[in-house]
Amino acid sequence: MKQSPYPVEQTLGMQYYVCDNEGIQGLLRQEAEDFIVHEINNPVQSSGKYLICSLEKKNWELQRAVKEIAKILGISHRRISWAGTKDKHAVTTQLISLYDIAETDIENIHLKDITLTPVGRSDQQLSLGDLQGNRFEITLRSCISGNLTEAVAQADSCVKTGVPNYFGIQRFGVQRPVTHLVGKQILLEDYKEAVRTYVGFPSEGEPESVAKARTDYLSDNDPKKALENLPVQMRYERAILHHLAERPEDYEGALKRVPPKLLSMFVSAYQSWLFNMGLSHRIQMGYALSEPAPGDRILFQNGKTDIVGESNAAQAAVLIRRGRAHICLEMPGEKTVPTGSPSEQHISSLMEADGISYASFRKAGELTDMSFKGALRMISVSTTVESEVCDDIVRLSFSLGPGQYATTICREYMKADPVRMI
Repeated sequence: MKQSPYPVEQTLGMQYYVCDNEGIQGLLRQEAEDFIVHEINNPVQSSGKYLICSLEKKNWELQRAVKEIAKILGISHRRISWAGTKDKHAVTTQLISLYDIAETDIENIHLKDITLTPVGRSDQQLSLGDLQGNRFEITLRSCISGNLTEAVAQADSCVKTGVPNYFGIQRFGVQRPVTHLVGKQILLEDYKEAVRTYVGFPSEGEPESVAKARTDYLSDNDPKKALENLPVQMRYERAILHHLAERPEDYEGALKRVPPKLLSMFVSAYQSWLFNMGLSHRIQMGYALSEPAPGDRILFQNGKTDIVGESNAAQAAVLIRRGRAHICLEMPGEKTVPTGSPSEQHISSLMEADGISYASFRKAGELTDMSFKGALRMISVSTTVESEVCDDIVRLSFSLGPGQYATTICREYMKADPVRMI
């Protein structure tokens, strides 16, 4: 194990690497084609109320792409859904479902760097997680190493064995990782502070004028002044501010101007932060990713779960080695009952320090129209990587399951400042 030296990773809980070498550094996403994602889909039907289309996009944020498609079709964007959110600075292919839309309607959609192709129909809309996984084609440029081929081979071996299944930095906001902080304030029912955090906190990479507009808002809480200074493309911040300009002090209503899926992602980001922190605490305590510890949750292939104790520890270890069971942590929710594992006890202590209880997730669910019951997540991710080295360029090809991050794999190779990966 090797500790990350980067403050942002430390703050977001991504505190360790499995590979002990120094890393190859490099740059990710120098071009959109350096990050290619192909969704691995479930079979598509031939009939139903929902039109299933393949959406290929380049340098498009998914929510924005969906809104532009909906605008052309003359429908609400809520009639469009998807199985997984893909990266913006990338070339991505995925399925989306459109309610009560004909194949011929798609012919009217002409957007730069977007291709929409009907592939079938379904009786149900796509929901998050309705996919088998994703296939990635990654190019790392300007890599450095005394022996690049050897360093890549070492990382190949580490990743095949298993690395920490962290939520990547994009889960918290690529340019401005504050989504978990907004989620924390929502869970505390401090909606004013949630708005101030989302609208007001600047990032180092933002233009000076935008950073000043954000800090000014933190100082004076003046939504009209902030609207004058924030650029029009910051549509979610501006939607919140427009509401506050008309209805001062209605911070709960202002938050609801954000699309429900994005609003729920704030709370999910706080859950993700707790998971990352719990996983890093487990590693810090000296527990291996592949060896069960007392109190660990075990997920079996048939979907059943168990908790490791003295009576089943040996059997659990055998099943994990054979790949028939996996060690998991629970991302906390309103139904969570923490085990005695050091990781979950650490998560509980972090929540207590923040003033958040498991019941807090129920109220957040009412605000966001989502359910936060808690969910299991494997503590390690492994995959076979096909790697190629050419001068200072490294190409990686691999597949991951739903909810697993390509950047989690790339960081084991690069060990670079996260700004080189966004």
